[in-house]
Amino acid sequence: MDNQEVYMLTDEDGNEHAFIELFSFDSEDFGKSYIVLVPQEVEDETDMPVLPFSFNKDDEEGVLSPLETDAEFDMVEEVMNTIMNDDQLS
Repeated sequence: MDNQEVYMLTDEDGNEHAFIELFSFDSEDFGKSYIVLVPQEVEDETDMPVLPFSFNKDDEEGVLSPLETDAEFDMVEEVMNTIMNDDQLS
Protein backbone atom coordinates (compact mmCIF):
# COMPACT_ATOMS: atom_id res chain seq x y z
CA MET A 1 0.00 0.00 0.00
CA ASP A 2 3.01 2.29 0.16
CA ASN A 3 2.92 3.25 -3.52
CA GLN A 4 -0.79 3.97 -3.82
CA GLU A 5 -1.92 7.32 -5.13
CA VAL A 6 -3.34 9.61 -2.46
CA TYR A 7 -6.55 11.49 -3.21
CA MET A 8 -7.13 14.66 -1.22
CA LEU A 9 -10.83 15.36 -0.70
CA THR A 10 -12.24 18.49 0.90
CA ASP A 11 -15.22 18.22 3.22
CA GLU A 12 -18.05 20.74 3.61
CA ASP A 13 -16.03 22.61 6.27
CA GLY A 14 -13.03 23.05 3.96
CA ASN A 15 -10.89 20.43 5.71
CA GLU A 16 -8.77 18.17 3.51
CA HIS A 17 -8.67 14.42 4.10
CA ALA A 18 -6.38 11.83 2.50
CA PHE A 19 -7.90 8.78 0.79
CA ILE A 20 -6.49 5.84 -1.15
CA GLU A 21 -8.05 3.67 -3.83
CA LEU A 22 -9.61 0.44 -2.63
CA PHE A 23 -10.43 -0.56 -6.22
CA SER A 24 -11.70 0.85 -9.50
CA PHE A 25 -13.63 -0.64 -12.40
CA ASP A 26 -15.58 0.15 -15.56
CA SER A 27 -19.30 -0.52 -16.00
CA GLU A 28 -20.62 -1.20 -19.48
CA ASP A 29 -24.20 -1.00 -18.15
CA PHE A 30 -23.76 2.57 -16.93
CA GLY A 31 -21.03 3.59 -19.39
CA LYS A 32 -18.83 4.99 -16.62
CA SER A 33 -15.73 4.26 -14.63
CA TYR A 34 -15.92 3.96 -10.85
CA ILE A 35 -13.50 4.25 -7.97
CA VAL A 36 -13.98 3.33 -4.33
CA LEU A 37 -11.85 5.24 -1.85
CA VAL A 38 -11.04 4.59 1.80
CA PRO A 39 -9.32 6.88 4.32
CA GLN A 40 -5.55 6.65 4.15
CA GLU A 41 -5.39 6.24 7.91
CA VAL A 42 -8.15 4.55 9.87
CA GLU A 43 -8.37 3.67 13.53
CA ASP A 44 -10.91 0.84 13.19
CA GLU A 45 -10.69 -1.24 9.99
CA THR A 46 -13.92 -3.08 10.84
CA ASP A 47 -15.90 0.17 10.56
CA MET A 48 -13.95 1.80 7.73
CA PRO A 49 -15.95 4.26 5.63
CA VAL A 50 -15.89 3.73 1.86
CA LEU A 51 -16.62 6.46 -0.66
CA PRO A 52 -17.73 5.45 -4.16
CA PHE A 53 -17.43 7.91 -7.06
CA SER A 54 -17.76 7.87 -10.82
CA PHE A 55 -15.10 9.48 -12.98
CA ASN A 56 -14.13 10.09 -16.58
CA LYS A 57 -10.87 8.32 -17.45
CA ASP A 58 -10.19 10.83 -20.22
CA ASP A 59 -10.50 13.85 -17.90
CA GLU A 60 -6.97 14.98 -17.05
CA GLU A 61 -8.22 16.97 -14.04
CA GLY A 62 -9.41 13.80 -12.30
CA VAL A 63 -12.81 15.08 -11.21
CA LEU A 64 -14.73 12.62 -9.05
CA SER A 65 -18.52 12.73 -9.20
CA PRO A 66 -21.00 11.37 -6.67
CA LEU A 67 -23.17 8.44 -7.73
CA GLU A 68 -26.36 9.70 -9.35
CA THR A 69 -28.94 6.95 -8.81
CA ASP A 70 -29.85 4.20 -6.38
CA ALA A 71 -29.32 1.68 -9.20
CA GLU A 72 -25.78 2.96 -9.66
CA PHE A 73 -25.08 2.74 -5.93
CA ASP A 74 -26.52 -0.79 -5.78
CA MET A 75 -24.30 -1.88 -8.68
CA VAL A 76 -21.16 -0.48 -7.01
CA GLU A 77 -22.14 -2.13 -3.74
CA GLU A 78 -22.60 -5.47 -5.50
CA VAL A 79 -19.16 -5.21 -7.16
CA MET A 80 -17.61 -4.24 -3.82
CA ASN A 81 -19.22 -7.21 -2.05
CA THR A 82 -18.02 -9.55 -4.79
CA ILE A 83 -14.45 -8.27 -4.56
CA MET A 84 -14.33 -8.20 -0.76
CA ASN A 85 -15.79 -11.71 -0.39
CA ASP A 86 -13.74 -13.47 -3.10
CA ASP A 87 -10.36 -14.61 -1.78
CA GLN A 88 -8.98 -14.81 -5.34
CA LEU A 89 -9.84 -11.16 -6.07
CA SER A 90 -8.73 -9.48 -2.83
